[in-house]
Amino acid sequence: MSQLQHVNTTDLRAALQLACRCMGNIFDADDPVSASFMGSSVWPKVHMQFSPYHSESHGPGRHLNAMLAVEAAGIEVDEQVIRHHRATAFFSYGGALPLPLNRQQVDGPLVNFCPHNLREGFHALSALGTWRHDEEAVQLAEKSIACVFDHWSADKGWDVSRLQSQGLQFQECQGFVHGEARMLGPLVKLHRVTASPAVLELALVVADKMMTDVFVEDGSYDPQRMGTTHIHSITCCLSSLAELGSHLQDVSILQRVRAFYDNGLWQLRDLIGWTPESIDQPDSDHGEANNTGDILETALILGRHGAAHAFADAERILRCHLLPSQLRDASFIENPPNPDGIDGLHNVADRHLGAWGFPAPYGHRSLGKGRKNTSFNMDIVGGACASVAAAWRDAVTTDASGIQVNLLFDHESAAATVSSPYASGGRLIVCVRRPQLLRIRIPPWATSSLRVEGPGLGLASDATTPTWRVLGDHLVIPHPVVGANIDVHLPLTVQEVTLSPTLHRNPIRLRLGGDAPAAMDCWDADWTYFPAWS
Repeated sequence: MSQLQHVNTTDLRAALQLACRCMGNIFDADDPVSASFMGSSVWPKVHMQFSPYHSESHGPGRHLNAMLAVEAAGIEVDEQVIRHHRATAFFSYGGALPLPLNRQQVDGPLVNFCPHNLREGFHALSALGTWRHDEEAVQLAEKSIACVFDHWSADKGWDVSRLQSQGLQFQECQGFVHGEARMLGPLVKLHRVTASPAVLELALVVADKMMTDVFVEDGSYDPQRMGTTHIHSITCCLSSLAELGSHLQDVSILQRVRAFYDNGLWQLRDLIGWTPESIDQPDSDHGEANNTGDILETALILGRHGAAHAFADAERILRCHLLPSQLRDASFIENPPNPDGIDGLHNVADRHLGAWGFPAPYGHRSLGKGRKNTSFNMDIVGGACASVAAAWRDAVTTDASGIQVNLLFDHESAAATVSSPYASGGRLIVCVRRPQLLRIRIPPWATSSLRVEGPGLGLASDATTPTWRVLGDHLVIPHPVVGANIDVHLPLTVQEVTLSPTLHRNPIRLRLGGDAPAAMDCWDADWTYFPAWS
């Protein structure tokens, strides 16, 4: 067994910076289009490779959605990388129809169309429209939506013969959830900036079918109703529906999302947000970081709409799985011989730093199925990075009601600075920069007798008025002093939990200090994240 370098699960900024570096290192110098690599393997074979399903139609959208969100959060990204991904995304729309298309081979034409990639195509265009005010991207999105309406209906599906008459090869999906439903999220994001009736119409067509056929009122999970074994398609549809409910402020949609989140989703996930890559993979701890990221994004949206338990879930997911499973230590990857100078074999270990892939709860090499191969598909870097960027955005929020600390990570914004209790033995320090009411989410493991002190509490208006109080799941300071520290003492309570024995090869014990992992059953696996349970 080998444990990798310790990961600082307090620093979201560092995780985002490293992921953006990785996304700038995955272009194929041997490709005349210089599209991004999709597939990768780091054991036992070591290489990066082109995909006839996803390289230009899929990866750039994931990466633009992530990197432009990171940039909007105030973290610098490489402009050349953005331009490169934009060029590849536009290239994918340059075939017979304005749909995200792919080449069958590196030097071939754009001939492959798979509805699975509509989500990623619209992610590229919506991100450019949102963060760069890119009118060309918005206009292309409108043309693509018109093309979808012209060739697809929610009742009849795709007119495959018409697509084929245009010289396209139609690549089948595992039904609606695996295909068209996935595009809902980026359509919602696009509508936020364009208010386009066509964008909203397609979003509502997709959402109506999703709520009628997939996410039913009782929140149950039924594999036949889902119609796919691909769990990421299920989780990204859930987070997309949450995006729509939040955007429209539609309580009924959010209630439908929460019903599945609190019920059916637990048949697919464990306590730290790990899920299998696929429903039909017995005897394996092989996961997928994309799935975890979408569960995280759903939790953040529900948290913003009053579900404090969802913010608690988000914090545990980040600290126990998503941040530890980012590749920070690539010392176990051995670069292959490369006498012909093939770019897919060049400097593979370093180019993977910052990637997310298919982790087990305990490490990069999962037992069972995972023993045969360890890989990182490069689109997953963008998916997980976008989710961490959403957590960075929602860690501290501000509106007319005041400043709210939702996640206990190091954070700095125009509203407040936060020093995590995980870096200082249980001492949370908050300093506001605006004269507003302050609310701090208190994690469920915290003791009932909080100790709160510091000059930032201010003075009571009279001898009987407290300077702070606990209301529900929050510590409330009505009149914090701008520029002065508030110290909240949160001893990191030790907890011992067991991850779902129905999902894993064996029950996995996890010891926590607060929400941070201290030890886990690792089963003598290689390349683990945490000290072994003892």
